[in-house]
Amino acid sequence: MGPDGIDLKVMRELADELVKQPSIIYQQSWLTGEVLDDWKLANVTPIHKKGGREDPSNYRPVRLTSVPGKIMEQFILSVITQHLQDGQGLRTSQHRFRRGRSCFTNLISFYDQVTHLVDAGRAVDVVYLDFSKAFDTVSHSILLEKLAAHGLDRSTLH
Repeated sequence: MGPDGIDLKVMRELADELVKQPSIIYQQSWLTGEVLDDWKLANVTPIHKKGGREDPSNYRPVRLTSVPGKIMEQFILSVITQHLQDGQGLRTSQHRFRRGRSCFTNLISFYDQVTHLVDAGRAVDVVYLDFSKAFDTVSHSILLEKLAAHGLDRSTLH
């Protein structure tokens, strides 16, 4: 549960009764590009990944945010994803962030391509790169510019 104390189960159960007021807030937030301060708050909990429990780098933070904020995030994510898929902003080889695709489907696709090349007598070289924490180094302003170049409007990006 996030800092707002709202339980997602309660929101789902009362969705029909509560739909009007949150939709007004979501629309206003979308149009102005402003997010309610309460939606920015989070309860952060460290989750152990691997290794010694005494080493802080062996933990990853999990943030529990407000339920209305999560709903807004999912709405924005679906708009961006749909826009990029419709506008061919994502290559067909992109598997993450696409409905019906996953790490597993990526591995199957890779395996099929390698098998096809080997069966045809072609040489195959494979290079594995570790992009963990790569997003930590991305300039958010450049990322927003690139998304705008793909046609996403100001309301979506802010």
